[in-house]
Amino acid sequence: MERKRTGDREPGPVPLLVPVDRFGFLKQEHGNSPQCFTKTRSSSNYEKEERRVTKWRKMIGAGGSDWKHYVRRKPHVVKRRIRKGIPDCLRGLVWQLISGSRDLLLMNPGVYEQLVIYETSASELDIIRDISRTFPSHVFFQKRHGPGQRSLYNVLKAYSVYDRDVGYVQGMGFVAGLLLLYMSEEDAFWLLVALLKGAVHSPMEGLYQPGLPLVQQYLLQFEQLVRELMPKLGEHFTQEMINPSMYASQWFITVFSYSFPFHSALRIWDVFLAEGVKIVFKVGLALLKSCHDDLVKLPFEELMHALRNFPEDAMDPDTLLPLAYSIKVAKRLEEMKQDSEKAVAKPANPVQL
Repeated sequence: MERKRTGDREPGPVPLLVPVDRFGFLKQEHGNSPQCFTKTRSSSNYEKEERRVTKWRKMIGAGGSDWKHYVRRKPHVVKRRIRKGIPDCLRGLVWQLISGSRDLLLMNPGVYEQLVIYETSASELDIIRDISRTFPSHVFFQKRHGPGQRSLYNVLKAYSVYDRDVGYVQGMGFVAGLLLLYMSEEDAFWLLVALLKGAVHSPMEGLYQPGLPLVQQYLLQFEQLVRELMPKLGEHFTQEMINPSMYASQWFITVFSYSFPFHSALRIWDVFLAEGVKIVFKVGLALLKSCHDDLVKLPFEELMHALRNFPEDAMDPDTLLPLAYSIKVAKRLEEMKQDSEKAVAKPANPVQL
């Protein structure tokens, strides 16, 4: 028998190359998982994207140095470009600029490190338990105790210490996970702070406080908007005893980052960070409107299935978002908010003795 030459080795197992989409999600043939709905990109699309990137780079300047000046000079141009979608290669930086988180980071040097390394959280076991449920089909978060899961743990733990009144709630994982796909741990943490504490728009910490008070408020408002804008569907929901808590809670808690096509979720987040929570209402209403004629015919069980499994063409951002933009809700939401505040502030009638 011929002896093996020095340096010869038995071949080891060949690592399997798992196909992933351009966002890093494992490819699947079917289903409405977050990685679905990635469009094929032709050379002309790449050229168009390059032109968009060039425009955006000129608009924001090196490291975002020109951003505030440009926003003051041409706010309508900025709004239009954000609604068309932020180039993916610049998304992380632009999200930090439009959310106000970059300023928070610069004003609080060393705070994140302090929270991660030197503080302890009562939520640590809950965070560890939930981490593997966050974007499990994304390569960054797949490996147990891998870099993605460690980063996610650090961000969620840091926030639970930073705001002990909120602590940690499961839906926060998808928000933090989405941010970590586009920025560093520290940047993701301060963007989470900016959102929940209201650096630019209304504070959203009520989405995660005990009892989820802001979720309850938004769902009541959403139900009223459905009745007003789509009365036939609103009446059908009443007859079938369907309310928004049965299908729309995650839309608000995770801003469509849970079980929504990832490409669509990113486009929604672009607008959400720039314009606030009204886009969540608009998108939710647009989904119902696009499927209205089918939904009004369905009995309870089929209706619940449809509300949790919208067809892919209904979730295509190039058709969904223009429809959403056409739905005006800001004035009505403000009226409902004021009515609610008046009802709370109204003193009780004195008891007649």
